[in-house]
Amino acid sequence: MYRTFQSGDEIGIVGLWNEVLLHDPINEKRFRTQVLLDVNFDPEGLIVAVDGERIVGAILAITRKLPMMGTDLEPDTGWITFFMVHPHVRRQGIGHGLMERACDYICNQGAKKVFFSSYAPNYFLPGIDDAAYPAGFDFLQKEGFLRAYSPVAMHRALTDYVYPKAVKIVKAEREQEGYIFESVKDGDLPAVIRFANTIFNPDWGRAIREGLLQGIDPSQILIAKKAGKVVGFAMYGGYEGIRERFGPFGVDTSEQGKGLGKVLLHEALHSMKKRTIQGAWFLWTSETSSAGHLYLKNGFKTYRTFHVMVKELMD
Repeated sequence: MYRTFQSGDEIGIVGLWNEVLLHDPINEKRFRTQVLLDVNFDPEGLIVAVDGERIVGAILAITRKLPMMGTDLEPDTGWITFFMVHPHVRRQGIGHGLMERACDYICNQGAKKVFFSSYAPNYFLPGIDDAAYPAGFDFLQKEGFLRAYSPVAMHRALTDYVYPKAVKIVKAEREQEGYIFESVKDGDLPAVIRFANTIFNPDWGRAIREGLLQGIDPSQILIAKKAGKVVGFAMYGGYEGIRERFGPFGVDTSEQGKGLGKVLLHEALHSMKKRTIQGAWFLWTSETSSAGHLYLKNGFKTYRTFHVMVKELMD
């Protein structure tokens, strides 16, 4: 039997999650924060399959009720952020039944396509990890999803980290040219958030705002300025309060090629090391992008690859 979310299901869903998604276990607090308190959560979009009193499958479908910025609700787009079926009841059509109902929900909201699972702000993973979940990847393909692109997650140990002398030289050269590298001040926050929103994407501005509201120290946000204008920033600890999680991080495209990104990266890593943080990681970049090359050249290693999947919905 299929039905939509009701009170008490959170316990069964988290329990099922930890039986099925073995590489990415969660607890009830994270489920509450990421799902139930998401501004776009609709109980009608969280569909479960039950066998008697036991939840044996679940899927979450999302459409925007609140825009990330301005008035853009991305009406053509929906997202599925997780799905799972207990191994004991697989190959009985339960996954297909869940997916069909999730896509119907998204279609009924007016969307024309659905992504797995690049939803901001509260995605769990940026896409399907086919190495960790090969059956899940096969299932999405059978359900008509196509690969859109493949971001990677990276990690860098900080146990042996030392601020590189060569980067210190670059920093000094840029400072001679009038660039300033410092922790964000309260008066800089509107400009930094606007910079993140407009140069990159609204989720980055949200990460800065919510990270500070949740109690991170402003010294965890490093900025670069030229003539009083913000031209880059790097941050850590902003997502879910996880100290080791690096990002967001970016430099204005008009200022690239000057080593500003390298300086900001190491300013942040050095700040993390001073807090006795033993490693830095993030979930989402392209290995072939300028940022990806920068990470790889500065000690980061890819540890997971994901596939963002997309399906066109029929009217």
